[in-house]
Amino acid sequence: MNIGIILAGGIGTRMGQIERPKQFIEIYGKPIVVHTIEAFEMHKDIDQIAVVCLKEWMESLRGLIRRYELSKVQWIIEAGETRQDSTNNALNHLRNVCNDDDILIIHDAARPLISSRIITENIIETKKSGAVDTVISATDTIVCSLDGKRINDIPKRKNFFLGQTPQSFKYSVITNAYDTITDEKRREATDDCKIVKAYGHEISLVMGDKINFKITTSDDLMMLKAMLKLSDMGRGSYVFQND
Repeated sequence: MNIGIILAGGIGTRMGQIERPKQFIEIYGKPIVVHTIEAFEMHKDIDQIAVVCLKEWMESLRGLIRRYELSKVQWIIEAGETRQDSTNNALNHLRNVCNDDDILIIHDAARPLISSRIITENIIETKKSGAVDTVISATDTIVCSLDGKRINDIPKRKNFFLGQTPQSFKYSVITNAYDTITDEKRREATDDCKIVKAYGHEISLVMGDKINFKITTSDDLMMLKAMLKLSDMGRGSYVFQND
């Protein structure tokens, strides 16, 4: 079984003054989180979907799922204080549902332009290796500075990648990692791959796409609107879904 886990627990502090969490901002009459869920809903290899959501927005999300007939969404799970807490809540919720070899495709709700190709390749590679990160190549020169004032190193760009999501795992791999990591290391981790890597499991790479960017600032919202306008005015028929 392949389960998409959509992390929709953020509040969008870098977006500035907004009335609602960024994932619930409407773009062409449809909330960003719905755009994201639909990418998984329409993918033939996704069996079920779990959405991790802020407690105070769970009822609104239920209404959106009914309105847009998102039939693969089986669970709405309360978000934690951090991203890692939210993932852990989802894992605990699925303990009596998943088998060891089931695949969890964990994705940011704020990355609505994910393509079907990225989801497919995550599933294929996770079946082989058990753990996958989605990345894109670093196109600009990478500069390392330890104090933020002076350059300490300029490493070779070809060895560096920018992380995206999904991050995908066999259920047994990620649950074992979360069950064994210390609280201190979990707090230090910035994403699920770092936790799985600390557990000792190697992470394979799947190439992402520049279009699969994360909505973080108001500029990103403008970019999203432009991309959706180019692809059938945001009605869901993304020209890049089958790349």
